[in-house]
Amino acid sequence: MAVGARSGAEDPEERPEAPGGEASGSAPPPPKDGTEGDSGTDGADAPASDPGEEARKDDGGEDGSDATPGQGAKQRSFWKELPILIGIAIVLALLIKTFLVQAFSIPSNSMQDTLQRGDRVLVDKLTPWFGAEPERGEVIVFHDPDGWLGDTPSNGGFGAAVQDALSWIGLMPSAEDQDLIKRVIAVGGDTVECQDGGQVMINGEPLDESSYLFPGNTPCGDRPFGPITVPEGRLWVMGDHRQDSLDSRYHQNLEGRGTVSEDDVVGRAIVIAWPVNRWSTLPVPSAFDSVQSAAGFVGPGAIGLATAVPLVLWRRRRLLAREAAAATESAAAGGAEGGVAQKG
Repeated sequence: MAVGARSGAEDPEERPEAPGGEASGSAPPPPKDGTEGDSGTDGADAPASDPGEEARKDDGGEDGSDATPGQGAKQRSFWKELPILIGIAIVLALLIKTFLVQAFSIPSNSMQDTLQRGDRVLVDKLTPWFGAEPERGEVIVFHDPDGWLGDTPSNGGFGAAVQDALSWIGLMPSAEDQDLIKRVIAVGGDTVECQDGGQVMINGEPLDESSYLFPGNTPCGDRPFGPITVPEGRLWVMGDHRQDSLDSRYHQNLEGRGTVSEDDVVGRAIVIAWPVNRWSTLPVPSAFDSVQSAAGFVGPGAIGLATAVPLVLWRRRRLLAREAAAATESAAAGGAEGGVAQKG
């Protein structure tokens, strides 16, 4: 049988020689008279007419000289797909920033020792979409209400533009720094106060802040306040470093008397993500578990009223009973006198 085109693109592999000196499996010589034998149809002309081999030559598989065009096509395909990949990444980042979590940088010492300057925290923005409201003890990020931060100078240049772009997709904190981070102390309906040298009182209950208050600080700092009843839908917030936090205590002259609207809340800070050696969660301190809700808080006036009403009702019932008894006795006495007169 004659040797035709091989299935591979390489040169024909070497055959072991037969004892007679000829390679085993080689085709017999053609007939002397030049006529084609039965086995001559796969002779010397077969490789040139093999479509498989022609296809392999077109693909550059014969000698490797045509491999560059194929590789160039793959690179062009990658560069065409790269803008699509970048676009998908930006869309995902925007969705995550808008609906899931967002990173914020801590620019001050107002939340020490819970948060240090330069920490990066992740803020949960998902649960508010399901109706969750800020609770006492949570660390929240909120937009600047009523100009707490004053006028922030804007930085120009290419660097500011890049930071603004990265901030827009949530990869960097805002260059304007118009967001604040504090701890929620009281919610709508609560009555909160702190007298000089005393503890923070919520609905008449003292709050134990030893687990998060900055060492050496007092609960009021240098700014005692209250009592203040927090309006519904608003929050009273304070920093853990009371001597270095311009929080609700310092803005009582503004609308809301220093409180923050729940609509300005970006979300709850749930974890310290950077630096790695400070990674930790931000749970609600257990001290807030014992704080009564505003609905369950009963002040002295309410206690007096609740006690007086039953007493008044009981006294009035006794008076009515006495009047009814007196009327009955009077009627009975009048009937007896009429009977004696008839007998006389």
